[in-house]
Amino acid sequence: MNVQFGKLSLKEKISYGFGDLASVLYWQTFMLYFTYFYTDVFLIPASAAATMFLVSRIWDGVNDPMMGMIADRTKTRWGKFRPYMLWLCVPFAVVGVLTFTVPDFGMTGKMIWAYTTFILIMMLYTAINIPYTALLGVISPNSDERTTVSSIKFLFAFSAGIIVSATLLPMVKTLGGGNAARGWQLTFVIYGIAAVIFFLIAFMGTKERVQPPKTQKSSVKKDLYELVTNVPWLVLLATTITFILFVAVKSSVTVHYFKYVIGAQELSLPFRKISTYDFETLTSAYNTIGQISAFIGVLLVSWFARQIGKKKAFIIIFLVAIFSTGIVYLLSAKHLLWIFIFQITGSMTGGPLSVLLWAMYADTADYAEWKNKRRATGLVFSASTMSQKFGWAFGAFVALTLMSQVGFQPNQAQSAESLRGLISLFTIIPAALGIAAVIISIFYPLHDKKVKVITDELKERREAMGEDAAAV
Repeated sequence: MNVQFGKLSLKEKISYGFGDLASVLYWQTFMLYFTYFYTDVFLIPASAAATMFLVSRIWDGVNDPMMGMIADRTKTRWGKFRPYMLWLCVPFAVVGVLTFTVPDFGMTGKMIWAYTTFILIMMLYTAINIPYTALLGVISPNSDERTTVSSIKFLFAFSAGIIVSATLLPMVKTLGGGNAARGWQLTFVIYGIAAVIFFLIAFMGTKERVQPPKTQKSSVKKDLYELVTNVPWLVLLATTITFILFVAVKSSVTVHYFKYVIGAQELSLPFRKISTYDFETLTSAYNTIGQISAFIGVLLVSWFARQIGKKKAFIIIFLVAIFSTGIVYLLSAKHLLWIFIFQITGSMTGGPLSVLLWAMYADTADYAEWKNKRRATGLVFSASTMSQKFGWAFGAFVALTLMSQVGFQPNQAQSAESLRGLISLFTIIPAALGIAAVIISIFYPLHDKKVKVITDELKERREAMGEDAAAV
């Protein structure tokens, strides 16, 4: 095998990235706007929305690993993982429109609609996103190439985040013409059409190269046993859940924070007279700046990780993101400029963390094959989606429950206690969760030298068995 072992064309890397462009149109909405949509547009109580998020995650605890095992056992002319983007992109888009439709029902009917569409959209997200994410583990046997692909994947993810942050609330306002519910529905018709196109680009532009060992026999029991005894995977699972909690608690109350804590602001911007900016404009600007900053961070993270290793890079940049989040607790609405500055530093360091986590998941799949001579890439990567959804749903549950306990009332002036709760949820609570994630990550055992040993030994095994994992 020559020095080009496992190298991929830029075209294929970009094609893979389009899959996350599609997914994150939805995931970014889930992270930033779902709690706001349910409390202030769908108009169900915060406590009821919190329970709905938590209950749905119990099913995901079964559904996500199940989907990973199904994908591992899928055999088609397109491979194991790619065909799910072809099969499910249209149903996913249709259910997305239904999820953001507000029916003219009583509270019981609305709760049934909310539960049904919420569970369906998360099931379809699982069914399309676990195979898509697992594709990262088989697109190349080269760990460095996978880190590069992961970086490109997240460049597209943060591009989608920029699109959602910059366009969703303005589109809702424009398309709704004063009817917010109608605006949300029409916005997701547009997002859905775009997502279908992007998923099809990812399907057509990629290939699967790393196959399980030819001698491997299918066994659900063995797959699960090897998964729960994969120590690097377990550490990453715990790290990812706490990391997503760090992101999700803050994200779940961002719109509420700007609506009720910051409020409308009179600002003097360069080349413009003093103008009043409403909370929708400020929230969109805040989230958009964050996504742009994260995009820049992703551009730099591969280089930084190569200099000091993925694990060290993860810890160092995470600490900066934690500080940038927690320090805002000391600020108020009159410190809006500093709030935006810390959004830039926090996002530039917090955004690339996902790149490193997903690249490390691919390394744990290699580790499992190296240790057990068996490979279950889909099951390993189901942890990424499962931990994402667990972390996000529990984060939203924590946020909504605390909001309910401190007397939050939608579309009204908030009490002092409610405002303190929103500020804590936006700052020191996620910072504390971030510290927990850093502590857990210290125990991750696959440093870059160990990964290189594993990659080289797997390469030798495949060559000895007459396999060419790098073949195109």
